[in-house]
Amino acid sequence: MPETLTAAALAPLTAAAAEVSDPLTTASSWLGMIMPSPIATAIPEPLRALLDAGGPVMLILAAMSVLALTIVLIKLWQFARLRNGGAESIEPALHDWQAGRRREAVERLADARNPLAEVVRTAMLGSLHANDPAALREEVERRAQRLLTALRSHLRGLEVIASLSPLLGLLGTVIGMIDAFRALEAAGNQVDPSVLSGGIWVALLTTAAGLSVAIPSVVALNWLERLLEGVTRRLEDQVTRVFTGGLRLEEPVEAPQRPAATQRIPDAL
Repeated sequence: MPETLTAAALAPLTAAAAEVSDPLTTASSWLGMIMPSPIATAIPEPLRALLDAGGPVMLILAAMSVLALTIVLIKLWQFARLRNGGAESIEPALHDWQAGRRREAVERLADARNPLAEVVRTAMLGSLHANDPAALREEVERRAQRLLTALRSHLRGLEVIASLSPLLGLLGTVIGMIDAFRALEAAGNQVDPSVLSGGIWVALLTTAAGLSVAIPSVVALNWLERLLEGVTRRLEDQVTRVFTGGLRLEEPVEAPQRPAATQRIPDAL
């Protein structure tokens, strides 16, 4: 008897559990086929439902968003290196250099691990030796360009993501609209407005996703380009101050004029 009562009490729960479907099979039908089950189940259910509704285009946009975020983090790490590793010693070293204390200026940058400080120190060491000025400038420019090229790397990829993601979103919208109108045509005379409205919002989902990837990418790209321009101007200024450190640009100090010697009056005869 108690077992019968327990089974009767658990019957509604058993029926409800049987009606609950596997979220991976309902919300991620195609996603579960192309992605391993542990990874697919690790994705939150709302995000997994959006990926499945948007189709493969949504998965491509998600991958592009991850790639864009990775590029931004790498660039932030590179620019952060320029603010550390002895960056604060560049200006005092340049002041010593322009004041004529050249050995002290080079020693200030000896332990610096900053990429900008290394380029400035190269210019200082080359100026201390009897090098050809034109050849020295070429070598310093080569090292500066190598540094700037490393800072400029991957920005092209971020630009491609910013320009391509809206087009992918539009492509997904067009594909979704085609599917919606195909379903509407298959319905014949018994047209259900929910079929058309549901297909339209699913189609517009990819456009929203494409813009969501493109807008932050454009903002990050312009911000990183402004940072790169600032580093370029600062490096050009610092290297130029090394090469022009021996110039004297202050007003010349005029020596006081001596009074003209008075002509001696000959003694009266």
